[in-house]
Amino acid sequence: MGEDQKNHLKAYGIAFWLLERQQTEVLWLLNYEGGSFMSTYSPSLETECKTRGVSFRVISENEATQIETEISKPSVNMNMVKLLNAPKIAVYSPKTKQPWDDAVTMVLTYAEIPYTVIFDDEVLNGKLPAYDWLHLHHEDFTGQYGKFWASFATAPWYQEQVNETEAMARKHGFKSARELKRAVVLKIREFCMGGGFLFAMCSATDTYDIALAAQNTDVCERMFDGDGISPTAQQDLDYRHCFAFKDFTLERSPYVYEFSDIDVDPMRSNVTEETDLFTLFDYSAKWDLIPTILCQNHTRTIRGFMGQTTAFRKDLVKGDVLIMGENSLLNEARYIHGEMGKGTFTFYGGHDPEDYQHHVGEPPTDLNLHPNSPGFRLILNNILFPSAQKSKQKT
Repeated sequence: MGEDQKNHLKAYGIAFWLLERQQTEVLWLLNYEGGSFMSTYSPSLETECKTRGVSFRVISENEATQIETEISKPSVNMNMVKLLNAPKIAVYSPKTKQPWDDAVTMVLTYAEIPYTVIFDDEVLNGKLPAYDWLHLHHEDFTGQYGKFWASFATAPWYQEQVNETEAMARKHGFKSARELKRAVVLKIREFCMGGGFLFAMCSATDTYDIALAAQNTDVCERMFDGDGISPTAQQDLDYRHCFAFKDFTLERSPYVYEFSDIDVDPMRSNVTEETDLFTLFDYSAKWDLIPTILCQNHTRTIRGFMGQTTAFRKDLVKGDVLIMGENSLLNEARYIHGEMGKGTFTFYGGHDPEDYQHHVGEPPTDLNLHPNSPGFRLILNNILFPSAQKSKQKT
């Protein structure tokens, strides 16, 4: 899937479609022409590609064998992974409409990959093991309602969110959103420990880890949970519980639109939209299979994009967490991956790869205008990763 592919994003949907049908194997050709898919020809597959606007080549069995031979050469930085069953995908998101878009649900819908929306009820009632892959919508797991209070306390959508969350907390026997979300993050941790694949973007990344570190303290001011923040909240943080981050400092003020110093300053003065870029690392496809899968793309340079959590300070990323995409000049990590028990997690900074500075209430991105977005391709690599990882374990 190099530069001549008309629709990179929908090509992932074709691979998923084949996995759902289970009529033929799907091979992921890592680093071959930007990361390509190969499968047995059928008229229905050709029709589906044409219908979805996905470029393809029909090749002979001899040509397919030549490609496999080329990929298997030790001197070539390529590999081939057989994809197994289509992973079952869940998106943790409020079921009421939010005044912002979500990059993952947008690209899943555009690529025609099915998913199920779940929220606190399903998580706390033990439904997570039914899924292979979980995306965390732009949630604030600290119980501070995204710290939108200072700017949007009187907005109907904010008040509805607070009322909905408080009702959910009472339903499950909790006194506040903070206690509710703490129970949720622990259930999600169990999901990962048991072999689940976790993906998060924007504020769902750092607030998830902050909530884990703050299990035994109160990091919320009075307007969020009815009482004040603990005077010893910072000292009481236990970074050992965190997935990705360490040694961070809380942002205690409810008037500041940040949770901690994990996030870089999104308005950093020496960066413009034209110069805000990050680079994917180039891994050995033969030896570093997982990051190779997650970084498949037709370019190594990705345009940056802002979010409530735009990027991660590299010095606050744990040493055993893999930084796969960075802006080395700014000391920023944008795309990171790690293991948790039998499962894995991937955190991706920013809100929308094709909307540099998305504001509350703006319309969602039209992916028909961005069918070859390298930033959105990173999300779809993670969608298929569970199938590839299971294949690796099986072999």
